[in-house]
Amino acid sequence: MFRTDQAPSATTPPTPAPPRWHRDHVDPPGVVAPGALAAAASVVAMWPFTAVIEPGPWSLAVVAVIVSAALTGMLLRRMLRRGDAWLREAGAFVAQALVAVAVLTQITAADTAVLGLIPTTDTVPVFAALGAAAWEQVVFGTAPLDSSPGLAAVMGAGFAAVAILLDHLVASRSAVIATLLTGTVGAIPMIVTLGEPHVVWFGMFGAVALLLFRFTARRHPLSPRRSTTSLAVLVGAAALAATIVVAPAVPVTANLAGTGVGVTVDASLRLGDDLRQPNPVEVLTVAAKGEVAPYLRLTTLSQFDGRVWQPDRGDLQSQREGFGEPEWTPDIAIEERTTSIRVLRMSSSWLPVPYPATGVQGLNGSWRVATDNRTLFSRSADAAGNDYTVRSARVIPTLEQIRALEAAEPAVDDATARVELPSVIAATAEDVTARASTDYDRLVALQTWFRSDFVYSLETPVEEGFDGTGAEAVARFLDEKSGYCVHFAGAFALMAESLGMQARIVVGYLPGALTDEKRGDESIFSVSSDQLHSWPEVLFPGVGWIPFEPTASLGTPTAFQAAAVSGGGTGGPAAPAPTSAPTTEESAGPEIDRRDTESGAGATGELRSLDPTPVVLSVAGVLVLLLLPALIRRAAREVRLRRAHGGDPAAAWTELRSTLIDLQLPVSDADTPRMRAAELVRENGVDADAMSALTDAVERASYARSASASIDLAVPLGVVLARLHRSVDGRTRARALLLPRSLFVARSTAAAASA
Repeated sequence: MFRTDQAPSATTPPTPAPPRWHRDHVDPPGVVAPGALAAAASVVAMWPFTAVIEPGPWSLAVVAVIVSAALTGMLLRRMLRRGDAWLREAGAFVAQALVAVAVLTQITAADTAVLGLIPTTDTVPVFAALGAAAWEQVVFGTAPLDSSPGLAAVMGAGFAAVAILLDHLVASRSAVIATLLTGTVGAIPMIVTLGEPHVVWFGMFGAVALLLFRFTARRHPLSPRRSTTSLAVLVGAAALAATIVVAPAVPVTANLAGTGVGVTVDASLRLGDDLRQPNPVEVLTVAAKGEVAPYLRLTTLSQFDGRVWQPDRGDLQSQREGFGEPEWTPDIAIEERTTSIRVLRMSSSWLPVPYPATGVQGLNGSWRVATDNRTLFSRSADAAGNDYTVRSARVIPTLEQIRALEAAEPAVDDATARVELPSVIAATAEDVTARASTDYDRLVALQTWFRSDFVYSLETPVEEGFDGTGAEAVARFLDEKSGYCVHFAGAFALMAESLGMQARIVVGYLPGALTDEKRGDESIFSVSSDQLHSWPEVLFPGVGWIPFEPTASLGTPTAFQAAAVSGGGTGGPAAPAPTSAPTTEESAGPEIDRRDTESGAGATGELRSLDPTPVVLSVAGVLVLLLLPALIRRAAREVRLRRAHGGDPAAAWTELRSTLIDLQLPVSDADTPRMRAAELVRENGVDADAMSALTDAVERASYARSASASIDLAVPLGVVLARLHRSVDGRTRARALLLPRSLFVARSTAAAASA
């Protein structure tokens, strides 16, 4: 059982030599290769940050500290190559830290330093102020952030630490930890912004990881003497390509990762399934001034063929060309506003924007402007993950101005056959609006009738057998008087057209729930998937498209105020404070009712605070990976201790030998158990009685004619192991705990390395 622990005899064959294809020595790591690899890994870790911070002074500062750290490490290791390893690495670390401080001082606060490099007492307040400015920019800004001196100082300091740490990890051939560090730092921007994976970065990261592993493996004594570079490159490229192709197709649950698409929105007005989701999810966040945010539209639908409303497909133009000329005349008052939107879990070819939008920032060129309805559309991009700011105008006509205008007549398309509507639609519209004298008052009468005589329900339409905006579905809805936003909007639009007015339907989102968080002087609103909505609009020449809110129990109905009267003259229109009272609020767009806000889902928004779930899971995953060797080693030790408790000498001796390997203590297969025991007592101060108990048990198991009574070997083994741990320094104990060599080193290799 313990043949390898017996003393060598004349008949014992010599230990076989390693295979001829193995190396018989350890190649020196050199100074250039590890430094270059560490610098490359640092650049790869930095690369994803260019997606959330505009390249500029910060990226130059990061590159400067990475290069200076790598060059300083190469120089110091070259100068101290004949000294002790610990002195060489310590000297390199100190020099790299000093050089990094000097480089950052030169870049960010040179005027306060001696020779522009050596910090003084005046430099510290400058760095503190820059750090505070960077923190404020990160907290209150939206990606991509502008490059600033504060971000240059903070990012430079952070990547100085990363570059120095990677340099020492690569120099010590800790490829696994270096790879984990590179991947963790590089993934931070994608985790924080909940953006899509960066395929190009992943390819770069994979290539650097393979190079790190190859650099470490080639310097292992059991690595091949020669290797086929072309084959290695081919295998690595195939692995990267397969991962890039396969990974996007693997389904990931949104609840686990904290990301993913909560709802996919098209323009079919088949919103029932989305609205009936049992577990609404937060789909976007909005930052706007005030306590009420604007409605957000995705697209509009103007063409009706009797069954469905078709989305508008007008001309598209680039964002630089703007959103088109204003539909309102100069005598109509407007209020400029800015709205920041971050799309989290909504997939669509349209981006949500307030109406009427006049400008946008933060989007790539694939998003085009549809001038007919002032929306944003893309044939190739998806809404999920976008973070942008929209400028818009709140159009505020007075009650007198809107009443003086007639609504535009329905557009006539000679190429499309006239749609015959059920007579109940026109008859009901005439009956409801009989007492109104202006187009605007007729529309308000319709809005009031729907909100007072109908019931909002997501279930009734399905249970009663209708779900849509076709003419027959609208007739059924008018009879049942129960439905959801699609039915209210479709019925209102068809009834308005029966009265001779041009109408259309909008698909978008309610403003969402007001939260307690702030971003500067802006309030943060959280919009959930169950706030997907549709509402009608009617065109008034000289003012534009006026939205109405007929859906019962949702939003606030549109109402305009009379002009302010002072001293017998008519002043400008009064712009009231936001209120949920429909009789006093003037609004260019429906606004969410406060009771709906209070019951709305999604109390947390991405703009106000980082969702901790993906960050916690990512950190937990990294910790598990780092602690995995220690956990495996601990489990193996517990199994052996239980067996030793039952009197198994083989398990006890195996655990003793593994502990010696972990603590880097001498291990030789040429020693007998008694010889090894004597050496441990003499060199490491192990208790002689405990060691004797283990040795006697091993010898009895190896040489006794019959099995002897089992004794508990766990107690003496525990005494021996405790003493062995105390005989080495703390650094060795920590390394033995986190990176136990017994899991990775073969038996023969351990013996050879300790000989």
